[in-house]
Amino acid sequence: MRLRNITGSREVIADSPYVVQEAILEQCPGTWHTIFGNNHPVHIEIGMGKGKFIHAMAKEHPEINYVGIEKYSSVLLRAIQKMEEEELPNLKFIRMDAEDIAKVFGKGEVDKIYLNFSDPWPKDRHAKRRLPSGQFLARYDVILKKDGFLEFKTDNRDLFDFAVEELEPAGWKAEVISYDLHADEKLMVGNIMTEYEEKFSSMGNPICKYIIYR
Repeated sequence: MRLRNITGSREVIADSPYVVQEAILEQCPGTWHTIFGNNHPVHIEIGMGKGKFIHAMAKEHPEINYVGIEKYSSVLLRAIQKMEEEELPNLKFIRMDAEDIAKVFGKGEVDKIYLNFSDPWPKDRHAKRRLPSGQFLARYDVILKKDGFLEFKTDNRDLFDFAVEELEPAGWKAEVISYDLHADEKLMVGNIMTEYEEKFSSMGNPICKYIIYR
């Protein structure tokens, strides 16, 4: 059974205090500091999967507010279970499609965006669905602070090459581009691995990473 088909996952999400519910999402832009009850920076991960990365980041950086965004209910369920085992006050979840990201965060409300091992959508006709595509970069441009950064990691070289090619036409610049993250001692300082990163790097696959800004 695929994770996205686990029976009852939507009901668990609807009852979870860790999830910002769909009914109030349209009220969220400009209010995230109120939601968290402080004025700390807001970092988001789009397509967080089971939540290993963002949970670890929130635990390590209590001075930052984190929002994990996941489309599939039964994958989000795993992140909720992790929070039930170890609750963190600076971490919230949203179940939503990333296409609607600019409807949930206000202009310049996000300090940093993380994309980790995003779906490659390998067919050319699906290019606009790729999270590092020009279409999505335009959405991120709205919600990210002017001096904010976006970090992207993947083991998929084709997707990474595509992502790098999208930067200039979309008006973004690269501070860092690495085709072998784990061989870069400087970039590996403070690096928290996702589930996929652990899996693919253990198989000897090089991990690509960029850090970009406008």
